[in-house]
Order: sequence, then C-alpha cells, then structure tokens
Amino acid sequence: MLILARKKNQSLRIGDDIVITVVDVQGDQIRLGINAPQDVKILRQELYDAVKDSNRQAAQAAHQVDVAAVLKQVKQLKEEETGSKN
Repeated sequence: MLILARKKNQSLRIGDDIVITVVDVQGDQIRLGINAPQDVKILRQELYDAVKDSNRQAAQAAHQVDVAAVLKQVKQLKEEETGSKN
C-alpha cells in the first residue's frame, strides 16, 4: 500500500486519466474529488462489500434452488418408474 500525505487542494494521479484531489479536511474526515473516465467504476468500500455480499447470497440461493429442483425431478422420476412397474 502506498501512503501519501496531501493537503487541501493537493492532488495525486493514478495513471494518465485519474486525478484525486483533497477538497476539504475537517477533523478526522476528508472530502475527495475524483476525476476519472466514465467507464471507471468508483465505489465506497462499504458499498462494494455490500454488493459483493449480496451477489454471493444470491448465487448461494440460486444454487440451493437448483439442487431442490433436481431433487424434486429425481423424486418424480422415481415415482413414475414405480408407477409404471405396477
């Protein structure tokens, strides 16, 4: 991790297209201005984590639904097999 000291109105660059500027400092909070191309996604870490967790839960739920559907189909096939043998 790179750690830099910046004062109000000072900036730093990431590559050629991203500029981050310290807009304001108040106590233990800073306000940052970020100038980046529109195709660059910028998210607060807590929002990124929440989206990632939500996606993980949705994937697990989809997997559970798929397993339940397969088990239901297996049960139906077994019942059909048993019914056709009688």
